[in-house]
Amino acid sequence: MRTITLKVNGHDQAVPIDDEAMPLLYALRDDLGLHGPKFGCGLGQCGACTVIVDGAAVRSCVTPAATMTEKQITTLEGLGSPEHPHRVQAAFIAEQAAQCGYCTNGMIMTATALLGRNPKPSEQQVREGFAGNLCRCGSHVRVIAAVLRAAEGG
Repeated sequence: MRTITLKVNGHDQAVPIDDEAMPLLYALRDDLGLHGPKFGCGLGQCGACTVIVDGAAVRSCVTPAATMTEKQITTLEGLGSPEHPHRVQAAFIAEQAAQCGYCTNGMIMTATALLGRNPKPSEQQVREGFAGNLCRCGSHVRVIAAVLRAAEGG
């Protein structure tokens, strides 16, 4: 077993790994106690595990933790707080863009990365940006409204 250092939410974190293929999701949830990213499909197809790595939305369930040592990783916990939510989180609250909440982590992280690349996306660009995020509850209409609200600043 060896220990790697991950920069998560602005802090260096030591993580023990005994398998070079161990998913980043396991390190975040099991070793660092961060429960924003969720285990959904385990195949990188649903988006529940999404985190932001160097500004890009990344599926942590299929990304080996060992490959992330030189990267900036942001989880849902690193975006904002209940007292001071990130603008995307605030927009999701305002639009009530969650039902069961399981996919919400992936939706918020995907939206944050999208707005980082394109601060004023069209509705079509938002829809395309969420093509790989699954929500069984059907909250996509409110999610799109929340992203467009966040793009407008509020």
